[in-house]
Amino acid sequence: MKTVDVPLADRSYPINIGTGILDDGSMLQRHIPGNKVLIVTNETIAPLYLDRCYAALKAGNSKLLIEHVVLPDGEQYKSLDVLQKVWDKALESRLDRNATFVALGGGVIGDMTGFAAAAYQRGVHFIQVPTTVMAMVDSSVGGKTGVNHPLGKNMIGAFYQPRLVQIDVETLSTLPKRELASGISEIVKYGLIRDPELFAWLERNMDKLLARDTAAMTYAIERSCVNKAEVVSEDEREGGVRATLNLGHTFGHAMESSQGYGVWLHGEAVAAGMVMAADMSLRLGWIEEGILHRTIALLEKAELPTRPPKGMTVEDFRSFMAVDKKVLDGKLRLILLRGPLGTCVVTGDFDPAVLDQTLQAFCH
Repeated sequence: MKTVDVPLADRSYPINIGTGILDDGSMLQRHIPGNKVLIVTNETIAPLYLDRCYAALKAGNSKLLIEHVVLPDGEQYKSLDVLQKVWDKALESRLDRNATFVALGGGVIGDMTGFAAAAYQRGVHFIQVPTTVMAMVDSSVGGKTGVNHPLGKNMIGAFYQPRLVQIDVETLSTLPKRELASGISEIVKYGLIRDPELFAWLERNMDKLLARDTAAMTYAIERSCVNKAEVVSEDEREGGVRATLNLGHTFGHAMESSQGYGVWLHGEAVAAGMVMAADMSLRLGWIEEGILHRTIALLEKAELPTRPPKGMTVEDFRSFMAVDKKVLDGKLRLILLRGPLGTCVVTGDFDPAVLDQTLQAFCH
């Protein structure tokens, strides 16, 4: 097992990465201070892993009261209406402030459970047990929680750190191929913004990741978590460097919102968004052409889209980008590549005509 620490003073926590550790109740139990737990999962994951998670939590601890709630599966259900079911179950079960919410599932479940934990009685304990690549390398780490609004993705939420992230790589054996590729896009992101060695490793080992090679997957997840932990410890609430983790996301969120949540997976939209960000960076003269070509080639190797959905217009992008969370005082900020591979900037200081050129080039 590998352990990556997220150093946040009295809110620090470990990320455990291994195989078969979903069944290790002792690791989970030492991060549960009370005697009441609510497992939040979805209709896809519940038949696969709910019983195992329940058994691990219960092992050797007969006094632990465990409840669960099963939510519908999909980005389209990442809403306040669906989240209400978590609070309903917590109240029906009379869970107190010392209760622990356990998120068992992918990024949607993790984000929703974290927000539910942050708000329930103004904050209860929270553990992440991610079961998708996307959740393992990105959304389960760093405390970003929330739900979508019809007018914008992740616009309602809170920063709320878990007490533990427990990553069992074996759970990826049941992950659909499309979801696997979606998560890999976030690993590519780390290579582009801060870890050129990881990017080069991905170019050599993408076939192993797609084949779910355990050693390769464990390495990629650990390297991603190290990158995420370093950024979060430096800038927990996204006042500066943490915003770089959103490379491609402003373009990508516009794609997700315009298509309807769940039509494109998050990682698919981010992949196409990263290509658009690289294209714009090249047009600004900030990167060499080879970086754009390598980005496209790597994402295509992962079988990810490198262009927006057909039919998206420039106006579609403009309208959704205008309500992005990175808009400050009416000015859009973008994460763009600048310099050699592995370097980027968060900036609103760019020629808007160049953004228009990129949008025109990618819209049909």
